[in-house]
Amino acid sequence: MAFPTLNEQLDLIKRNTVEIIPEDELARKIEKSIKDNKPLRIKLGCDPSRPDLHIGHGVVLQKLRDFQDLGHKAVLIIGDFTAMIGDPSGKSKTRPALTLEETRINGKTYFEQASKILLEKDLEIRYNSEWLDKMTFSDVIKLASKYTVAQILERDDFTKRMASKTPISLHELLYPLSQAMDSVAVKSDVELGGTDQKFNLLVGRAIQEAYEMAPQCIVTCELLEGTDGVEKMSKSLNNAICFTDLPKDIFGKAMSIPDTLILKYYTLGTMLNDSELAEIKAELDNPATNPRNLKVRLGYELVKKYYDEDSAKYAQEEFEKIFSKKEIPDDIPEFKLDAKEVKLVTIIKENNMAASSGEAIRLIKQGGVTIDGAKITDDKYIVKAEKDFVLKVGKRRFLRVIVAG
Repeated sequence: MAFPTLNEQLDLIKRNTVEIIPEDELARKIEKSIKDNKPLRIKLGCDPSRPDLHIGHGVVLQKLRDFQDLGHKAVLIIGDFTAMIGDPSGKSKTRPALTLEETRINGKTYFEQASKILLEKDLEIRYNSEWLDKMTFSDVIKLASKYTVAQILERDDFTKRMASKTPISLHELLYPLSQAMDSVAVKSDVELGGTDQKFNLLVGRAIQEAYEMAPQCIVTCELLEGTDGVEKMSKSLNNAICFTDLPKDIFGKAMSIPDTLILKYYTLGTMLNDSELAEIKAELDNPATNPRNLKVRLGYELVKKYYDEDSAKYAQEEFEKIFSKKEIPDDIPEFKLDAKEVKLVTIIKENNMAASSGEAIRLIKQGGVTIDGAKITDDKYIVKAEKDFVLKVGKRRFLRVIVAG
């Protein structure tokens, strides 16, 4: 195949990246790739400790797709073996271990979701249990001899845990070395990761050299804050927009982000080109612009990326029905009320409209619950089986309650 020129490749690779280490070495690898007409092997390691991907993961997956679009080979490592250790990056305590079976199930889901962004025809999927599970204790000792304790303890998270006297298990010290062996096994030319993975990626370079291989270059991508605008996006923090979220939920969550994150979400989360992003920035800089209008387009672009344009149009129409026209969406779940009387809190909790009874009570007291449009503020409110009604909790959760005949 005919590869794009060096400058064309570097322009795309640099887009939405934080660091390239070392950049001149990557340029030489690309030049050789063009000369030999041989694609580079671009590695991305995935930790399948959780089965759901979110648009924060989508940032680095999109960079892997960029390399695919340039003609290179994407190598997706499903860390089924290393997930049993648990990546300690950014963690203040030891993570609970998973079984190999759990990591395999999550890994399969991970691949299915990643395929929303990656091209399957230029994708190599590997599970690192292929080589790590076969290592003998002698092999592990040999690997450990190639890196020092002092080097491992340079990690910021380990330094903080030592200072606070929080235990660090020996198996956690082996995680960066295990990830580095993935680079040795698949002979990666480039490894991608978030900025929080920089230490692990650099260990991969060092270990490849120790095994007399050409060291990989490193490309790091920015981390995306969650919808709360504070913490890094994470499903466990309830601030994530997940690949598997329904279109209406992706759209609704996009509408909830702080105004300060609008441009960043457009830049890292959508497929808009540089000129379109410049227009978004100009609109944000204009005091007359209503940020809500830009969030509407953001929601549309995100749904289009992870589903399709028809889904994006429908999600926008449903949102407008609920929030602009104060209408009830067409497709809402139903609940059959069999009892003569039941606590409102119970209906909310049993239909997953709140995470707990405590949250349901808080929402009621704060005026976030209505029955047929009438606000309910009594947390001890009893629903009587007299007629069908529509229950609304928060801004986007609806339930049609049907009284049993």
